[in-house]
Amino acid sequence: MIDPQLLKVLVCPVTKAPVTLSDDKKELICKASRLAYPIRDDIPVMLESEARKIGQDEYETLR
Repeated sequence: MIDPQLLKVLVCPVTKAPVTLSDDKKELICKASRLAYPIRDDIPVMLESEARKIGQDEYETLR
């Protein structure tokens, strides 16, 4: 589980925009860059090369 205080300070390394926890709590989502950063063993992997691109259909459900 991600510490709520940590979540408040984490930002997307690409856009510096805030990230939010996905509904399944397995990724951190950046709406600005449309990237989803994985969480492995309760550690967010905030590397652009590890991020998943969010498709248009999924992006529209995030709004």
